[in-house]
Amino acid sequence: MKKLVILTGAGMSAESGISTFRDSDGLWEKYRVEEVATPEGFAANPELVQNFYNQRRRELLKTTPNEGHTGLAALEKYFEVFIITQNIDNLHERAGNKNIIHLHGELMKSRSTGYPYTVYDIDPRNPDIHMGDKDEKGYQLRPHVVWFGESVPMIEPAIKITQQADIFVVIGTSLNVYPAAGLLHYVPKGVPIYLIDPKDVDTHRPDIHYIKAGASEGVKKLSEILLKEEEK
Repeated sequence: MKKLVILTGAGMSAESGISTFRDSDGLWEKYRVEEVATPEGFAANPELVQNFYNQRRRELLKTTPNEGHTGLAALEKYFEVFIITQNIDNLHERAGNKNIIHLHGELMKSRSTGYPYTVYDIDPRNPDIHMGDKDEKGYQLRPHVVWFGESVPMIEPAIKITQQADIFVVIGTSLNVYPAAGLLHYVPKGVPIYLIDPKDVDTHRPDIHYIKAGASEGVKKLSEILLKEEEK
């Protein structure tokens, strides 16, 4: 089976009702990034940060995967699918994809402030992290999210699987956020690249096949293209 590697961003989950950060009505219009998405913000006002992610978690639990997510899961019948996502939601998992790399962490997990590799699943029935919730060694728990200024530990596995791609797809990302945007440089020469987005994304690369559509419609068109190619 061919390796189909897919990089997804906020536009992948927008149709499910997940608030995006960068659009004109996005979360950064309501919150300052320095306050809720940096280690310094957490140090200054940890309760504000916990409440911000608690709210994001409650919103996530009310959403369902859209047809874009389920369409990617359906492609696992025909390809070895690997999802590299910038999103912290769990909609790819809930749609049925098996191989998922979360570059920026996972909203439905918490981690120790003392031991960053001590990570816990969050019970959806009790989704909030409170100040005073601690790991077994007594360290406060925080969201398992990569904040601005922190390292991106999953970028190395993402680079490795990108280098093995037979087909590479980008869905719903502006390609402005690094290191994720840099993954394009690791796609092997001659490998077809598809980019799905309703907006213009300037990559300065003539070898990219553009599908100007939202995630659901775009994945449907992509599936038709890929399956036709497989039939040849």
